[in-house]
Amino acid sequence: MATVLICRRFPRLSRVTTFSTTAKCKAKSGSSKSEEEKEETPEAATTRTESTATIQLLNPLDYRVLYNPSAYARSRAASQQHAARSSGDAFTSLGTTQVGSTSSQAWPPIRKALPKPRSKPLLEQTISASLSAAQTKEEAEKEKSELHDSKEDPRAFQKERPEYRSLSYDKSEPVETLPLEEGDSILHSVATSEGSQSPGTISDHFVKLSRLPVEQHSGLVTDPRFNKLCHCAVKSMGLFSTSDLIRVLKACVRLVVPPTHPLLNACENEFCRRVWDMNLDQVLLVADCWRCLERSVPSYLSILFSYANMHWKDLTLPHFVQLLYIIGEGRRSPSDLMQKVESMILKHLDSFALEEVGAICLGLFKSLSGISDHVMRRIADRVSLEMEDMSTYALVNVLKLLRYTRMDHLPLLKELGKVIPARIPTINIQGIMHISLTCSSLHYFDEGIVAAVAMSLPSKVAYCRSKDAAKFLWSFGCLDYEPPNEEEFYSSLIEQMHRKLYEFAKFPEHLLTGLLGLAFVKRFPEELIDYALRDEFIQRTRSSKYELQKDLFTLSKSVEIECPSYQGSRLPPQLSQEITEMVLTFAEQEIYVRPEIVEAASLLESMLGGREYVKSHMILPHTRSSDLEVHLAMDGHPIPFNFKEPVRVKKLKETGVSLTDDLMSQLIKGRSNSQAPVEVDNEARAARQEQGEQGWTPGSGRDGAMLSGGSLAHACLEATPSLRLSRHPQGVKLAIQVSNRNHYCYASKRLLGLHRLKRRQLQQLGYVVVELPFWEWFPLLKRTRLEKLSYLQYKVFDPALLSRAA
Repeated sequence: MATVLICRRFPRLSRVTTFSTTAKCKAKSGSSKSEEEKEETPEAATTRTESTATIQLLNPLDYRVLYNPSAYARSRAASQQHAARSSGDAFTSLGTTQVGSTSSQAWPPIRKALPKPRSKPLLEQTISASLSAAQTKEEAEKEKSELHDSKEDPRAFQKERPEYRSLSYDKSEPVETLPLEEGDSILHSVATSEGSQSPGTISDHFVKLSRLPVEQHSGLVTDPRFNKLCHCAVKSMGLFSTSDLIRVLKACVRLVVPPTHPLLNACENEFCRRVWDMNLDQVLLVADCWRCLERSVPSYLSILFSYANMHWKDLTLPHFVQLLYIIGEGRRSPSDLMQKVESMILKHLDSFALEEVGAICLGLFKSLSGISDHVMRRIADRVSLEMEDMSTYALVNVLKLLRYTRMDHLPLLKELGKVIPARIPTINIQGIMHISLTCSSLHYFDEGIVAAVAMSLPSKVAYCRSKDAAKFLWSFGCLDYEPPNEEEFYSSLIEQMHRKLYEFAKFPEHLLTGLLGLAFVKRFPEELIDYALRDEFIQRTRSSKYELQKDLFTLSKSVEIECPSYQGSRLPPQLSQEITEMVLTFAEQEIYVRPEIVEAASLLESMLGGREYVKSHMILPHTRSSDLEVHLAMDGHPIPFNFKEPVRVKKLKETGVSLTDDLMSQLIKGRSNSQAPVEVDNEARAARQEQGEQGWTPGSGRDGAMLSGGSLAHACLEATPSLRLSRHPQGVKLAIQVSNRNHYCYASKRLLGLHRLKRRQLQQLGYVVVELPFWEWFPLLKRTRLEKLSYLQYKVFDPALLSRAA
């Protein structure tokens, strides 16, 4: 039965180019090899990690990629003990780096506006049956996954130095097996003893029993005689020496005593009381034992951090690395220690083994610890020089922190492109996912990396969790990359999304992340979309820790525009209207008032004849970026259509934005301390030089004459009689895009997926897209008014542009 269900799970895949919706066939390749460039976003977190950071919307004045560890962070202990989930951004991934025109403010929640659920008997039965079948196979599949793709050992760094033996519990330490007869004898003596035994004897009993054959451990822990021994230990807890108490705790680790066992409760309380009387080695060793037992001990960790702060000068290199490991596994970031942590990293950076560098990065990533750009760059500098000698596991940990800190370290990324493709086939699925996610989160496109991922993935797709499948789809969609094996790649991931349908009830953000990634590359699996837009699923998104309403909005509107024959569920009109109003309100406050947009709008008004000829707004609110709309008649003259006075000019005057050298540097090259993609500026300069007479020259019109603002539109029309739109009786609607760096892949002109989607949809709605690329427009912001007007005249009244529209 399960086999039959899996077979039928081939999605009805709507491919925009052909719009084929067959259930089993692989949709025709209409490979969307994008004409120019493509999009991205993130990001990072395990299906069981506590919320890392709130995703922020993009601030165009700073190129820092806003990575949202939202859907990528989750602590094993947290999920087991607190059932917590975390990370997500206002756009599940779209809200950050991908949304080129969003800002870093949080958006208000949406009122619940849902109609009564509609019944879909056949679809209900189909999904219900697949959920049931998937759940019956969940455990077997999990075991299979762990067998094939078990997680790497985060404790591997402890093998680098002998000092770690006194700071950590060594599971591989050989022990002499205790004969069963001797173990039984110990238990018998415990059962028959009438008086209390000495603490030393009790600790000896625990140590000896922990040496019984491993297969005997589970039975021992439930043996009444062992429970009596535990009871005796609890009664004598205060009488144990610290070393004996540690021996008891280590024995519990070896015996795999359940983390909630009463004996461990008593041990934790006693260790919390004794911490200040213990030495540093003992304090760290006990913390490591708690980790091995998978027991959450927040009180002990708080005392440990205070202890470490008091004894910071006594920390050796192994002490420090072990402490950061404990901090990471505890998912806690002691703020008062972080400045000291950074100083210690810089002090020992050249002395750390590469595995220790990976452990430090993982600890900082898991604990959501902020780290300065300087320290992250120093770490990346070292890694970029020694990457070939680094284990893949340690390297992936560095990449996690790199994307969390939003660090665009080009030397490391370039070296990654040389080293990692050959390793991809040997890396487990979670490691591959983090590599892909790092590239997309940092907007870094390296075809060698993504192609290697694409070729390796189909054979491993069965080991993907729902999160993994979603992040792969998101990463490739953000970078707008369709690999050579695109049909096999996408079909295998969509099938896996179907198999993991039961997980989306608990983690709805994963489904939306995957579907948005698919939408970027014009793929719309109708059954999954129908499931995501049903009232029941929408209700589940409300209980998520992420703001998912805007993701639903983007998905629903994209389907509406690109899949006209879609007959499935849709977003309720009232909810759609509420999200639209929220987005537009936000845009008025944060987007329309940006200096590069206000300047373009103001000059266009002057050039065309007034505010009624230009409208600064979001033509497609679900794409979260603004447009300058202009209408031209069939004779080439501008048509007035905007009779509502815009608020943007007033707001700009009130804010008093001044175009300083520093601001311009940020707009064009990103942060002053980051490595700017000079290739972009060089390419733009070269392109203008190559254009010659056909290109635009600052300060001149199309015929080389200087034009003044008042008569610019008329002069343009007179000078270019070819702009007669005879084949377009209603004229042409222009959607002028004022782009910024975050619309493109890093240091390139490859458009990111979200913005590729937007331009594609604008064209489907009949608009002619005109771009004012940041590498041309931003430098002009400090030039003369006539130079800017001349440039806009060249862009708006381009004969080739209008002939294509006709």
